[in-house]
Amino acid sequence: MVIKWVAIDDEPPALELIKGYAAKMPVLKLSRTFDDAIEGAEFLRNNTVDLLFLDINMPDVTGIELLKSFEKKPVTIFTTAYKKFAFEGFELDVLDYLLKPIEFERFAKAVNKAVEYYNHRSGIKISDSEVIYVRSEYQLIKVSVDDIEYIESLEDYIRIFLTGAKPVMTLMPLKVIMEKLPPEKFIRIHRSYVVPIAKIKSLANRKIKLTAIELPVSETYMEEVKKRIRV
Repeated sequence: MVIKWVAIDDEPPALELIKGYAAKMPVLKLSRTFDDAIEGAEFLRNNTVDLLFLDINMPDVTGIELLKSFEKKPVTIFTTAYKKFAFEGFELDVLDYLLKPIEFERFAKAVNKAVEYYNHRSGIKISDSEVIYVRSEYQLIKVSVDDIEYIESLEDYIRIFLTGAKPVMTLMPLKVIMEKLPPEKFIRIHRSYVVPIAKIKSLANRKIKLTAIELPVSETYMEEVKKRIRV
């Protein structure tokens, strides 16, 4: 899916930051940005957009006042330097609340909420068994779960080996990536390895054979591995 977005903020550097972050996420398509709240509000009343990034503290009208003025409110993510507005924002059912200075990882998390919202509203069920998103090289990378050959832990990082593509390196422990993956399809076999159950070819001598590699199975995980694999 593609999400058309608009940003309203009286500070041009803030708009440029949002534009730069959005450019790293293919799911986002820029409609317009405005440093004038009144002009931005007029555009929104005459055009349909999927997502609004809205600053709260602006000189002519606050973001809260602007949002309250819409009979049909756009899906909104507030952006502000002031924590004190958070409660009012959530009372207006905004999707998220980003505190300046905005970090990319936090921005991406908010955008993913928007994706989930539109998938739910349209009746499209996108489960973790289809794709996951990880941050690598300053952008979010979409990884097809079915393409994962295995995952290796490298201290604070993990490396995701993929079918027909170069590995993806991301700052994340194995425990966290396991929470993103469908548990019925993946199993941890070692403190350093997670593998897809369907791609296990054999288990012998405390080693699991996959399509192109053999990996060790530690004693800690051996019993669970035996219970779940069918080779």
